[in-house]
Amino acid sequence: MQTVREIAEEIVAREGGFVNDPDDPGGATNHGVTIHTMRGLGLDLTGDGRVSEEDVRALSRGQAVDIFIRHYYQRPRIAELPAEIQASVFDMYVNAGANAVKILQRLLREMGYAVAVDGAIGPQTIGAAEDAARPDPLALRDAYGVARRNYYFRLADQRPASRKYARTRAGGKGGWIRRAEEFLSPAWHLSGAEFEARVAAWG
Repeated sequence: MQTVREIAEEIVAREGGFVNDPDDPGGATNHGVTIHTMRGLGLDLTGDGRVSEEDVRALSRGQAVDIFIRHYYQRPRIAELPAEIQASVFDMYVNAGANAVKILQRLLREMGYAVAVDGAIGPQTIGAAEDAARPDPLALRDAYGVARRNYYFRLADQRPASRKYARTRAGGKGGWIRRAEEFLSPAWHLSGAEFEARVAAWG
């Protein structure tokens, strides 16, 4: 099984380098770490007394890995979830913050567990996830992956500017969808035709 550092290093590699996309609410980002996160952590890497785009550019891969492990894995208690879903929830937490946990909590509610959808991992969520994983941990992982993919589709349905993250210019699966499917068993991947049908209304 992968270590948390190996998972974090894969996330950093998947996120890529510096980008400042005006359509991305996260703003300037490097290795997946946004300027908002850096300001929240007070990471003035250039030492000029403020956290700006230059600090984002100065962030190293190693620093990004450490930030993800400390603030996106350990602090939200992802380490206490069943091992099979940790990597996907961790990856989604980097991408969507507490929404990653809300997706899991909504899924658990659909499965009949009385958990609050508050984005915080506590004893209630941990216990329900452990119970849900007991019969078939991979089934829970796949169910979470499908729910995560659906979350991305709904975002793109509601916000046309975000559709470029879900569908490429050539019409294929975009980064969001490929990212969700990395944590899904092949049987649950959308075929090209299924994907086209799902996004047909986008024009």
